[in-house]
Amino acid sequence: MQCLILLLCLAQLWGCQSVPLGGGLAYRELSCDDPETEQAAGVAITFINANLLKGFKQILNRIDKVRVWPRRPVGEVFELELDTLETTCHALDPTPVENCTVRQVAQHAVEGDCDFHLLKEDGKFSVLSAKCDSSPDSAEDVRKVCPKCPLLAPMNDTRVVQAINKALAAFNAQSNGSYYLLVEISRAQIVPVPPYTYVEFVVAATDCVAKEVTDPAACNLLAEKQYGFCKGSHIQRLGGEEVEVSCTMFQAQPLPAGNNGGGPTPVADAAAPAPSPANPAPAALVVAAKVAAPVGPPVSPVHHDLRHSFPSVASVESASGESFSVKKQPKPGTAVAAGPLVRPCPGRIRHFKV
Repeated sequence: MQCLILLLCLAQLWGCQSVPLGGGLAYRELSCDDPETEQAAGVAITFINANLLKGFKQILNRIDKVRVWPRRPVGEVFELELDTLETTCHALDPTPVENCTVRQVAQHAVEGDCDFHLLKEDGKFSVLSAKCDSSPDSAEDVRKVCPKCPLLAPMNDTRVVQAINKALAAFNAQSNGSYYLLVEISRAQIVPVPPYTYVEFVVAATDCVAKEVTDPAACNLLAEKQYGFCKGSHIQRLGGEEVEVSCTMFQAQPLPAGNNGGGPTPVADAAAPAPSPANPAPAALVVAAKVAAPVGPPVSPVHHDLRHSFPSVASVESASGESFSVKKQPKPGTAVAAGPLVRPCPGRIRHFKV
């Protein structure tokens, strides 16, 4: 009997030693406002903006959740849920996101919802997986703040397309160099009375000279892309129509397979800033000509969803060849890693709630 008891004890001891630390279940929780959590979130935001191919740069608004999982043989994996807000800086804008203006509720804000897994090893973070989507604020919330402010308009709305055509024609009429083609409609808003359309869009230089173009379809984008971010307006009045446009140009750059985060460098504003949709000003240039808008990349109805704006990152295998998964969750009653019972999450709101 004593031998049997001894064998059972040895078997239990061997079983305990065979279970990996954490068993794939144990995790530690940090405060969502903990400096270590914020450091991980900063890496995630940098990743988003470095990989955005269209739309606008994102800034951190709140950390909703954080869990830290042990990873064999070394390191930890941070599981983060983040809320972001759209800024007024386009994805091609080299301005550091910290210096970008957050788009406010009255401008019809757009919120991003992101899930990240980041590996922390030797004090450094790297992205293992990333998934984001985004959605505009509700019309009700916008109306509470600004009852008369315009909402985001569908990018394929005929008034939006017309405004883009006329703004692009006005810009090319001012150009003393290359002829520019439309490559992205970024956002649009429409004011019913007086009929006023505000648009933001991206253009790129072609191998044609603006003053000599007779057939825009014959123009080709340059091998080293010369991009510009434009803001324009189209107002219809009894006495005619008025168009304003301003474009910020960026230095030439090779066409990337994905934005590498280096970004272009601003050169100059091609015209005076266009008025905002909430407070339209009299236009300085009247244009009657129409230019057909080239077909650009697919767009969502009213905004560029983050779900389609940057490539997803698949799970990365560990140095030992074992991939890490956070799908396993503790069962009810299962003990997790030791630590304080209460962890404040979600964290603080840095700008405003959407």
